[in-house]
Amino acid sequence: MSRPVIMSMLAGVILVASALLGAGPAPAATASVASPVPAASGVPVGAAAEARSADVPAEFGSDWHDPVTAAPPVGGPAAPSCEVTLAEARFRDFTPYTGTYTPPTGCGDRWSKVVLRLEGKVKGRQFDRLGYLHVGGVEILRTSTPEPSPDGIAWSVEKDVTRYSDTFRRSRDVEMLIGNVVDDTYTGVLDVKATLTFYAGRPAATPDRVLALQDGTVTTPRNSERVIAEVYATGSGGGCEEFWYLTVPDAAPYSCKAGNGPYREVQIKVDGQLAGIAEPFPTVWTGGWSNPFLWYVIPGPRAFDVRPVEYDLTPFAGRFNDGRPHRIDVSVVGVPEGQTGWSLPVNVLVWQDARRAHVSGALTRAEAGALANSSTYTPGSENRVDTKGRHRLTVAGYLDTSHGRVLTTVSRTLAHSSAHRWTDGENTDGLKATWTDDEAVTVDGPGPAATTRTRRTYTMDGATTLGADDRLRTVLTLGDRATVAEASEGRRTAWSWLYDTYTGDATYTVNVPRDQRHAVATTSERYRLYGSADCYDRTLVTVQGVLTKDRADC
Repeated sequence: MSRPVIMSMLAGVILVASALLGAGPAPAATASVASPVPAASGVPVGAAAEARSADVPAEFGSDWHDPVTAAPPVGGPAAPSCEVTLAEARFRDFTPYTGTYTPPTGCGDRWSKVVLRLEGKVKGRQFDRLGYLHVGGVEILRTSTPEPSPDGIAWSVEKDVTRYSDTFRRSRDVEMLIGNVVDDTYTGVLDVKATLTFYAGRPAATPDRVLALQDGTVTTPRNSERVIAEVYATGSGGGCEEFWYLTVPDAAPYSCKAGNGPYREVQIKVDGQLAGIAEPFPTVWTGGWSNPFLWYVIPGPRAFDVRPVEYDLTPFAGRFNDGRPHRIDVSVVGVPEGQTGWSLPVNVLVWQDARRAHVSGALTRAEAGALANSSTYTPGSENRVDTKGRHRLTVAGYLDTSHGRVLTTVSRTLAHSSAHRWTDGENTDGLKATWTDDEAVTVDGPGPAATTRTRRTYTMDGATTLGADDRLRTVLTLGDRATVAEASEGRRTAWSWLYDTYTGDATYTVNVPRDQRHAVATTSERYRLYGSADCYDRTLVTVQGVLTKDRADC
């Protein structure tokens, strides 16, 4: 069995390239959960909802629980609301849905919250697929789909898209695509609907402008005083970059080679100058790690709502404010030259100085450390590649705003370590990896300096084994963590701590018809979010596709 088949079942999809914890935690995929509260709420009340042991089959059947995640649902305030349908389509191929968005009537043009909801259903047989949703060229959602049961499933994704309010104030073109292939074997048609719900009330603080790149450039207002770029970076396309974290140096005998190995880093440049670095999140799609039975009910973190990588480009705002277009380039370090496999659409979010038509300033510091990236191949009965990578970047710049000179300093340090081991024929294949992305943003103006420190940690620890009886077993743990602390004058003013952990153990027989796989699986997710303003703790457990636990502890 070749590695592209074993490690991922994501079909070949080429996508159009286009705050404290970024866009916020990945929202819950709500479904008709047998829980103590209605399914639409997504959160149980009180103790766990436990399924009786008699309800759990000995192996997977032809149907299972609809997809659900433990992440917080995206609720709306108790206020009047208006709903607008963005897109409604049945995706059978690679033809995008196109339409026109018209702002809602009856809810004004300044909203307290805007919530995107994607509802989908599919039945039969189908791979996991990747998709996007654009409004006026701005990407507001990147998503993937669950793999269906023969009897059919339904799922939904909610996302807080209030930050894109500027985009929603005018009529815009809409484009949506979930690339799909439907034939005699892969019969699943993806039937989806996307809506926006606008909530009235006190307007939320949002960027003044949300800009998409035009021919790779952006022209910001001349009074910009804060600039954030977000990149929906995804390794995809059906090749080895779908599971880039498993690639090896060319010298190693493995089915996915990538020059110097698995180190990846998403870089952004402004007019050719390095402006930001970031670790990509190691997303596992719902056919990943050889084993769709791991993901039928609980997807891996961020699989249904891909969060963008964020870069604070405020140190470059003085340059942006000259009124000219400036080139924005995004690339992924580690991808072999000439090889595709990453989609990197960019949005630029701008906050303006309402009291000044032109804000001048300059970049004062740009220091990049040497990029360390080494992968060592050790042959043996168990082949091994050990990889270590590290990089750091500091940029700083000032702006002369209406409220005085403000200096913004952004420092970011990335680190990666992994041990990849496999046997001849790749019948045993395992990885233990950790990625860290530490960022500090200091804003020093007329008042006390304020610093926000964010530490992101991603972990992956798993192995797939194919036995002589053609029983394939995958055991896997994924971790998505983030700690954020805000401080001023040496005192902490706000903090938050996020820890999203998925674990799974699934076994099935390969090379047989679907009804002869005799699959079994136990999966779980615990999502914890604590902080000065948050307390959320939810655990889900499934056995053979039955949701056996849904417990909230906050």
